[in-house]
Amino acid sequence: MSLEEKVMSLMKEAMKSKDEALLRGVRAIKAEIIKAKTEPGANGAISEDGELKLLQKLVKQRKDSLEIYQQQNRADLAQKEMEEIAVIEKFLPEQLSEEELHKEIAAIIVAVGASSPQDMGKVMGVASKQLAGKTDGKAIAAAVKALLNK
Repeated sequence: MSLEEKVMSLMKEAMKSKDEALLRGVRAIKAEIIKAKTEPGANGAISEDGELKLLQKLVKQRKDSLEIYQQQNRADLAQKEMEEIAVIEKFLPEQLSEEELHKEIAAIIVAVGASSPQDMGKVMGVASKQLAGKTDGKAIAAAVKALLNK
C-alpha cells in the first residue's frame, strides 16, 4: 500500500470520526503528495525515498513553526503544530534514540577513517545516506560534531 493510499484511507476515517487534528495532518500530507507528483519530471509518481523526504520536510516545517509559536507564547497555534507532527510521524519509520544514533555515527566514523573535525564532511555524506528517515539532519550533524571533537 502506497503512502497516498494510506493517507486516503486515514482521511476517510478522520472525516467519519470528525477528528480535526488527524484530518489536518493527513490533508497536509496529501497536498504535498499532489504537489510532488505534478512537479516537472515526476511523471505522476513518487518513489519511496521521495515519500520519506516529503514526510521529513513536513515534520521539519512544523517543528520550526512550533518553535516560533512557543517563543511568541501562542499556545493555541503550537498545539495545532504538535498535533500535526504526531500525525505525520506515524508515517515515518521509527526514529533512532540518541544512544543508537551515536553508536551508528561512531561506526561510520571508523568506516570512513575520520579522526578530526575537518573530516565532518566525509562522515556527514555517508551518515546522511545511511540514516535517512531514521533521524533528522540536525541530530546527525550534532552527533558527528560531538564525536569528532572528542
